[in-house]
Amino acid sequence: MNSQHTKWEYRLQAEDSGQKYLTILLHKFHFSLRLLQRLKQGERVWVNEKFTYLTARGKEGEMLSIQLFTDEEANILGEDLPLNILYEDEYLLAVNKPVGQVVHPTHRYLTNTLGNAVIGYWERQGEHRLYRPIHRIDRNTSGVVIIAKNQFAHQQLAWQLERGQIHKRYFGFVEGIVSENEGTIDDPIGFAPDSFIKRQIHPAGMPSRTLFRVLHRYPNATFLEFILETGRTHQIRVHCEGIGHPLLGDDLYGGDTTLLSHQALHSSIYAFQHPATGLPIIIRAPFPEDLRNLVKKLKA
Repeated sequence: MNSQHTKWEYRLQAEDSGQKYLTILLHKFHFSLRLLQRLKQGERVWVNEKFTYLTARGKEGEMLSIQLFTDEEANILGEDLPLNILYEDEYLLAVNKPVGQVVHPTHRYLTNTLGNAVIGYWERQGEHRLYRPIHRIDRNTSGVVIIAKNQFAHQQLAWQLERGQIHKRYFGFVEGIVSENEGTIDDPIGFAPDSFIKRQIHPAGMPSRTLFRVLHRYPNATFLEFILETGRTHQIRVHCEGIGHPLLGDDLYGGDTTLLSHQALHSSIYAFQHPATGLPIIIRAPFPEDLRNLVKKLKA
């Protein structure tokens, strides 16, 4: 097999004997049908270092190897931009996105996005990949963003995300004193009238659940930890406004901009199972300088 390609391997267990490799990959490891179709192109499925077909049946002890697609033409323009890498291996890239940067190019932001930075970084390493972020955070929210480095990693993490198996924690500073030490905001979110950007709590909206915990109370603000059970656009921002404690700096949702010019929200922790090994992995992003400075102002 070509050593320049990423290779996924699995040693067959007793319960796999007699099963088609196709069945094992589909039901045990949640390979998507689209990826399985692609694996039929060329010699990409191997058993004990010998090419085989997905329809062949396995035996206990065999080493099943899959040559994953890694050499793909980039789908966006690469740029030489700063990139704060938190973690990287053959399957994943985790970065700490700064405030003011869009995750993916749009008609409004064609360049200088995180996607442009990631593709440029890979190109400088001699790698050619598609840009596949697992999730997005708002332009003015800082913190962890996970990017899959191949189709397999992307569909494995998307599978976890759809089933609530990726645990996301955010830190935020809100106006006023939150009296409860912890709680759950369970209010549906939909579009605000006459807006394609702003959201609001609405009974006909999508179900949305945010767990919060007070970490510290300042004289006129509260430092909170948020855990998202759903991932709606602007979810934390809308829910904070809904309980009467908008995020500091969040002018779109009623936040005071005296101390900060953007929402005081940071994507701090992402925890999930590694797509290849199945082992737990935790990615942490340190606080940015502007939020560290905010703490100093709140203490004053």
